[in-house]
Amino acid sequence: MILFTKVKTHMAKYDTISRHLIQTYPDDFIRFTLGRDDVEVRAILDTEQPTVETRQTDSLIRVRIDGKDVVVHTEFQTTDSTDTPMEHRISSYIGRAIEKYGLPVYSIVIYLRPDAGRRDTGLYIQEHPDFQVVVRYRVIRLSEIDGQSIIEGGPQGLLPFAPLMKPPVGMASEEWLRQCILKTDATSLAHSTKVNFLGGLAVLSGLVYEPSTITSIISQEGLMDAIMRESSFAQYIKQVGIQESIQEVLEVRFDPDAANQFAADIRAIDDLQRLKQLHRSAVQVDDLAAFQDMLDAE
Repeated sequence: MILFTKVKTHMAKYDTISRHLIQTYPDDFIRFTLGRDDVEVRAILDTEQPTVETRQTDSLIRVRIDGKDVVVHTEFQTTDSTDTPMEHRISSYIGRAIEKYGLPVYSIVIYLRPDAGRRDTGLYIQEHPDFQVVVRYRVIRLSEIDGQSIIEGGPQGLLPFAPLMKPPVGMASEEWLRQCILKTDATSLAHSTKVNFLGGLAVLSGLVYEPSTITSIISQEGLMDAIMRESSFAQYIKQVGIQESIQEVLEVRFDPDAANQFAADIRAIDDLQRLKQLHRSAVQVDDLAAFQDMLDAE
């Protein structure tokens, strides 16, 4: 059985998928985030920002608006930014982008999970009478976006994110997920693109839906085989499935709290063959110490 992620899965994977989608369909995202159609995407820019510690933004896109070039900066967030407040991070990114490109910067933060970014006002103010600094950026919480407008002829590049958006009034969440899957499958997109969209949708849905719910609906609609064979996200889906299975085996066979100590290390492994070996070990070892030895072994 293939399992999909829930919130505990390594969040960087969601950022990776989101970055892939925005860089593949930049026109759709720019028009969605800026709320206007009269834009021309000119280039996908280098997102690495060299500092004492190299940092990488999620997306920098050069866009022409009203006859002038600007840089549109987009950050995808699955959770609140706790170590460094989001307004501090965005101010830093904007400053470096201005320094590097010498253009106005339009900055947007997109929160993927419904409980994230509730206190983000999109504003940083340095209060000082002689040295005031004001930075404004746009905050988009997908849970507040009308999902029906996206699946009914909206920007197609946003389809994989639709399950994270607001469903029609009165529609149960499971039915909303099914509608998102069916509408994506019914588009006139090329087969390879459609399968990739469905794969991305399946992974991103794990932020708000139970793995068993996602798996059940995709299987019922007869789409699982195509996604697993052809989607560019297939390896990630397989990887997550094995990771979840290893953790479940350890929790069933041994003390769940003790088994939880391995969760982060297991999630950090992206080699499928290595994960398969660890799964066999989880089934066979006599105790958690023996599994630790297998985990530490190269």
